[in-house]
Amino acid sequence: MLQASARAFAAVTQAARRPIRAAWSNDSGQTWVPVPRLAAAEVRPDRTAECRYSGTADLIGVPLGPSGVNSVITQVRLWQGLQGPRMDVEWIPAGVYVIDQLTRTRHGATVELLGREDAIRSAQLPVPRTVGPDSAQALAEVLIGEALPGVPVAWLPGATPGTGVPAFVVEEDRWGALSGGTDTTGVGTGIAAALGADVYADADGVMTFAPVPTLADPVVWRIPYGVALVEPAEQETAEGLVNLWAISGDGGDGAEAVGPVYVWDDDPNSLTYAGPDPVADPLAPQRDGLTGVRIRSERYASALITDIGQAYDVGRARLADSLGIQASLSFTSACNPMLEPGDVVEVEVRPGEWQRHIIDSCPYSLGSATQSCTTRTTTRRLT
Repeated sequence: MLQASARAFAAVTQAARRPIRAAWSNDSGQTWVPVPRLAAAEVRPDRTAECRYSGTADLIGVPLGPSGVNSVITQVRLWQGLQGPRMDVEWIPAGVYVIDQLTRTRHGATVELLGREDAIRSAQLPVPRTVGPDSAQALAEVLIGEALPGVPVAWLPGATPGTGVPAFVVEEDRWGALSGGTDTTGVGTGIAAALGADVYADADGVMTFAPVPTLADPVVWRIPYGVALVEPAEQETAEGLVNLWAISGDGGDGAEAVGPVYVWDDDPNSLTYAGPDPVADPLAPQRDGLTGVRIRSERYASALITDIGQAYDVGRARLADSLGIQASLSFTSACNPMLEPGDVVEVEVRPGEWQRHIIDSCPYSLGSATQSCTTRTTTRRLT
């Protein structure tokens, strides 16, 4: 969750003013020019999207063209304000964007916005390049810095920036090399994926490497029924469900391959339980009378996985992602601009029934009092 004061957090569910503002920059964010009037804006934070933040905005009174707002070099920054009783406005960042499309209007421009990931995605390498060997941090900061000069890179606890990365070839896809690309043989080459991490531009535009969120993470917001929750819609799907991952590493350079190692759902109370050891003893659940156990397995190989511990980290991260999509919850709540994709919340879906969920998306219109969220969780057997 984004940093804010306790008074701002309390204002989320109070009668509060919600002013909005924006600024634009043509020098990669070194200086920002206030937008005279932000008529309307919508932001769409979404962990499942390649650009974590996207949106639209109506910018009134801004100059257009090469020295003003344009779709080539301009970046736009949005804020959502909160002002509860007897407090000054507290400004919450709502994303830093490049302009994907600009439409001139009578008084300014309407812009379609994509997060800074798009600037990296479009800055493909003109010729193939061998990068590494070096630390994940050193390689990532070079690849990012070439596309986004001066933009800071943050490594959240658990993202292991010091992990060694062997030399690998980046054909052209700079973003794939950072996040989760593959080489010509289909073997994974993404730095973040090889760390069991996510990489994204956060609400302040900082390029961030962070561990994959899990339901074991601390709860950042408890949303009670009838106060901040209206008509929850629950869905379940088995699409994309994997409960057994085989992870291996092979750089193709003659060095000894890593793995495969196996990571699976070993919680007997989970509907996706894969058994005590689905690799060495796949019939164990049937002997124990658990005839409903079903294996859904996938393999992942990366040239950047260099040891067994790293392989297990990647496997646990992929398992957390592939188990958490089977049960989702969509709800409308009081608009909380501090909420981020990947946050863990507890939702009272029915009186007295609380469920823990990971936020996947939490879009909202700036200035609105409500927002709609989509989450995911694991499904557990009732005991």
